[in-house]
Amino acid sequence: MSQNRRIQKVSSLLKKELSILLNNDLDERIISDNFISISKIEISPDLYYCKIYITCAVEDEKKVKIVDNLNNSKSFIRHKLTQRIQMRRIPDLTFKVDRALEKGLAVLKVLDQLRDQNNNL
Repeated sequence: MSQNRRIQKVSSLLKKELSILLNNDLDERIISDNFISISKIEISPDLYYCKIYITCAVEDEKKVKIVDNLNNSKSFIRHKLTQRIQMRRIPDLTFKVDRALEKGLAVLKVLDQLRDQNNNL
């Protein structure tokens, strides 16, 4: 099996299990009260490090609190993952806010403004 294929399989498995874990097994109120979605996972080629990008429909300061809580709980999350996934080593997890949606909306807003300007001419 090629290295890229392996990374894709591990990424897919981690995304599935982390989604279940985040929505069901964490007791922290700020996490359980908000629907958290994993938008992207980046795993290093040696499978030692993993960046998890999350999105949720709340304001920015609350997103930062959620990510801080997730990063503070990452040892517990890794422990739960070792119980659910059979891997030699679970990667070191780092949670980050995914800003791609916000950037995409900003680009669309600029494009709408340009279209409105062209229509007014």
